[in-house]
Amino acid sequence: MKAIISLIITTFFVVTFSPLSSANSSLPNNRHIAVTGSAQVQAKPDIAMISMSVESTQKESLAAKQQVDFRVNQFLDGASKFNITEQDISASSIATQPKYTYVNNQQVLTGYKASRSLKVSLKDITKLNQFLDFALSAEINQIINIELKSSQELQLKAEATALAVKDAKSSGSELAQSFDAKLGRIYSINASSSANYGRYGSNKSVENITFSQREADTARPGKYLQENLVFTSSVSVVFDLELN
Repeated sequence: MKAIISLIITTFFVVTFSPLSSANSSLPNNRHIAVTGSAQVQAKPDIAMISMSVESTQKESLAAKQQVDFRVNQFLDGASKFNITEQDISASSIATQPKYTYVNNQQVLTGYKASRSLKVSLKDITKLNQFLDFALSAEINQIINIELKSSQELQLKAEATALAVKDAKSSGSELAQSFDAKLGRIYSINASSSANYGRYGSNKSVENITFSQREADTARPGKYLQENLVFTSSVSVVFDLELN
């Protein structure tokens, strides 16, 4: 995967020692420069985490459970067509509960509902639409959420942090030189913060998601704005400042 790298604007400030400086300040008493370096790395997702649920309501709790078990097993049997293994599927234990209605202001038992949650990791994101069609055909009741991720997430976060460090060094050095000074030894480094979020843009690798099985038989698949992942990081550094 080729990541798209961009640096965002860096903010920084210079602080020199003053008798008015607080004794409890985390900044040094000698000349220094405090710099914040920031960076972001963009990448297209290649993994889809799909959360689904299976439900059935029957007159008897056993019948409801058996219906849910049948649908889940039917789904598991066909999932291998998408190179999905048991390690890629998380299936919760089944839960049953009575269902009631009110007749003449009195609670009346109408049956029992059984439910089970599934979470699947699809490693071929180009097959997302096909997979959803299959899930609906296997009588999966609800597609709850689709989370798009990158298999290179740890590497991308590390890359963003490395770029933020480089940005801090470069910005500090340029500012120091502007005042006929140079960077000295590092006084402190604050913990870097990193996060990832989605940014939407054209992505032809995934087709339009159709959630209705009936519509899927006749609807023409279309393109949609696909979420691109953005990993950001910032590092705050304090350097000693040396005069030339």
